[in-house]
Amino acid sequence: MDLRIFTEPQQGATYDTLLTVAKATEELGFNGFFRSDHYVSMGNVSGLPGPTDAWITLAGLARETRRIRLGTLMTAGTFRLPGVLAIQVAQVDQMSGGRVELGLGAGWFEEEHKAYGIPFPKERFARLEEQLAIITGLWATEAGKTFDFHGTYYDLTDSPALPKPVQRKVPVLIGGHGTTRTPRLAARYADEFNIPFASIADSERQFARVRAAAQEAGRDADELICSNALVVCVGRDGHEVARRAAAIGRDVDELKANGLAGSPAEVVDKIGRYAEIGSRRIYLQVLDLHDLDQLELISAQIQPQLP
Repeated sequence: MDLRIFTEPQQGATYDTLLTVAKATEELGFNGFFRSDHYVSMGNVSGLPGPTDAWITLAGLARETRRIRLGTLMTAGTFRLPGVLAIQVAQVDQMSGGRVELGLGAGWFEEEHKAYGIPFPKERFARLEEQLAIITGLWATEAGKTFDFHGTYYDLTDSPALPKPVQRKVPVLIGGHGTTRTPRLAARYADEFNIPFASIADSERQFARVRAAAQEAGRDADELICSNALVVCVGRDGHEVARRAAAIGRDVDELKANGLAGSPAEVVDKIGRYAEIGSRRIYLQVLDLHDLDQLELISAQIQPQLP
């Protein structure tokens, strides 16, 4: 089981805070640092001092880290034109020495689009499908050749398809709870399918849909990594768990039901149950970015017990 740290900076974080967490992620032996791609906070938080841009953040972290994978859960397709995004991701991949992964989604949070004047089209999923075709097509185009795409929403003619990522293939992550179109899209374009904040039973059903879609598309279903994103709240005892839950405005019982919460032994047991249904990677949603002691606890008492 591969553990990665997943942050939600729109809830309130500076670049320096994210850099501190990313460096701790690397030093403590986690495999990756991922962040959301949002511009407005959610829930009853101020979001101060304000949002940071996902790919500008990752560009900075690419130069400040050496080992960990870096990426998004998920870049909003509404925020960037696909040709521009292909350039941005390829450049950050170069800056990191080939450690970038692209999680790409259709975009869903209408309020942040209104807040920053970003168009929020109705046909977002159809646009996402064209975006994936363009981004992967640009990266796959041989040097010296050009790329063309003529779709309903995007039109590219004689693109030089540059720059190229360092990696032969940047891993693409697609995720969600959709029962038909999402598995089909993952089967066609994804290296990894991620389901966020889902129960073991719901995850098992969605993984089965994705594997079936992969087989129908002529792929080996085992090639496609299945993963979960789950909120984490771990403590050495009940008092510490309660303190951490209160710090993020959540109830302990709710966290235990819907996330990875409790003692290290409890969390190890629950991760094992996700592993049994085929999850090979878990993104630990860390909501208190100043509590590095929790990361140290997970590193010392949970990671060593995982297969």
